[in-house]
Amino acid sequence: MKKRILWLLIPLGLCLLLAGSAWAQDYSFRLDQEGVNAYWNQDGTLSIDYVFTFSNDPGAPPIDYVDVGLPNSNYDISAIEADVNGNAISDIQPSTAVNPGVTLGLGDSSIPAGATGNVHLTVPEVSGVLYPDSSDSSYASAVFSPTWFGSQYVRGATALTVIFHFPAGVQPQEPRYHAVEGWPGSATPQTGVDSQGRVIYTWTTNQANGSTHYTFGASFPAHYVPADAIVRVSALAAIGSALAALLAALTGPLLCLVVFAFFVGIIALSVWSAQRRKMEYLSPTISIEGHGIKRGLTAVEAAVLMQQPVDKIFTMILFSVVKKGGAQVTTRDPLKLEVTQPAPEGLQPYEQDFLKAFQTESDRDRQLALQNLMVNLIKGLTEKMKGFSRKETLEYYQSIIQRAWTEVQSANTPEVKSQRFDENMDWMVLDRDYQGRSAQVFGGVPIFMPIWWGRYDPTFRGASAPVAPAAASPGRMAGPVSLPHLPGSDFAASIAHTTQSFAGGIVGNVSAFTNRITNVTNPPPPPSTGGGFRGGGGCACACACAGCACACAGGGR
Repeated sequence: MKKRILWLLIPLGLCLLLAGSAWAQDYSFRLDQEGVNAYWNQDGTLSIDYVFTFSNDPGAPPIDYVDVGLPNSNYDISAIEADVNGNAISDIQPSTAVNPGVTLGLGDSSIPAGATGNVHLTVPEVSGVLYPDSSDSSYASAVFSPTWFGSQYVRGATALTVIFHFPAGVQPQEPRYHAVEGWPGSATPQTGVDSQGRVIYTWTTNQANGSTHYTFGASFPAHYVPADAIVRVSALAAIGSALAALLAALTGPLLCLVVFAFFVGIIALSVWSAQRRKMEYLSPTISIEGHGIKRGLTAVEAAVLMQQPVDKIFTMILFSVVKKGGAQVTTRDPLKLEVTQPAPEGLQPYEQDFLKAFQTESDRDRQLALQNLMVNLIKGLTEKMKGFSRKETLEYYQSIIQRAWTEVQSANTPEVKSQRFDENMDWMVLDRDYQGRSAQVFGGVPIFMPIWWGRYDPTFRGASAPVAPAAASPGRMAGPVSLPHLPGSDFAASIAHTTQSFAGGIVGNVSAFTNRITNVTNPPPPPSTGGGFRGGGGCACACACAGCACACAGGGR
């Protein structure tokens, strides 16, 4: 009896072993086709439409679940729709295999062994997917990685097509494609227009690998989407993410040292960034590049375009109004002006505002008036720069500054050198190394003071009129032999002293004064709740520079 039972148990055990082997069998399929349409919308969101064609291998278990990675978690899962061969499915859950991502439960529409099925997925809206282009701040970067599947599941070649649909209004010549690493198809996408009239880029090949991570990207002018739709990653966040992996690999005293140095660096960088941010008063809209040079700016307007310190700009305005006869300095320390009445013709609006500021009764009113002067000056310059290239314009005015120095340096005599300096002084002062270059150009050569210098320096007043008869135009030298003179280094120091007077007695703390202007003309962006680094399911998306909309690895379970 025992032998009979044993002989009965052996075949039963073999059956159970074979059955267990079949039950434990993994997914095995071909991904014949994968098509994805990525719609970059006018509101800055991304809509995704996937179509997968699976051919399940003979003898393989049914494909009953499909995991699809998504760019991030900024989507409404209840709005996602999917179907299999046209039959809608309702089992759509957060994926436990890939994060962020969703699991599609195919249910009665599961793809059996040896069969082929089309799985269609629509994600109507994902936000936080655009980033500033790393090479052009006026462009938005759109980067997307179609979901891929584990190499243990998928085999064979895949016909992969990825289509980018740019926001409505983008012109065919405006987008710029990014290189696709490892892409077996053409390096240059096909361009065209979709049924809605939107410009499209198409990448396609029959030789893709369903388990390979391909990243497609393009950039387009940022003004086609709202500014707050573009995710901006701070330098601190980028540094923090970069150091995370390093810290994870360290132990013991070295780890303590690195952590301490990290936090010290964070504090120092925060202070430096905050201080620098306060001084960037120029309106951000002026950085939206146009074409060509904006000629005809005054030296003061050029100084604003260069974001020169406000105390230097006020010094330039002071010299300008004095040269034009709009005022004379009664005392230099503290700085007080006697405004000419009636005002001479030809004063710029900011020069008129400057004189009004010095006619106020209190220091507080004067600071407020000067603050409004700078705000209006920046806004006026922003309007003038519309349609022009900031980069080309800056290069143009830098060449004017260099030419001004060259004219003074090439003068043969102290008299001619002084006259050339008087003519070019407005532009030479713009040089950030003005004092150093003055000492180099003039050295021990005396500078004969122009006839308007007496209106600026009370100690020279009355000595600026020429003794000998000589023809002179306003502001020019008239017989320099009869005019007072100073060593070149003393003259440069005199201008620097005026700038210091503004910094100390007129505007007070320059950083705080500039920050009040910056808060009006270039306010800080609202705090962001989004992140810049994502990963999961075998996907590592570190996309802070060029932008990121990375879909991560998916696949059956």
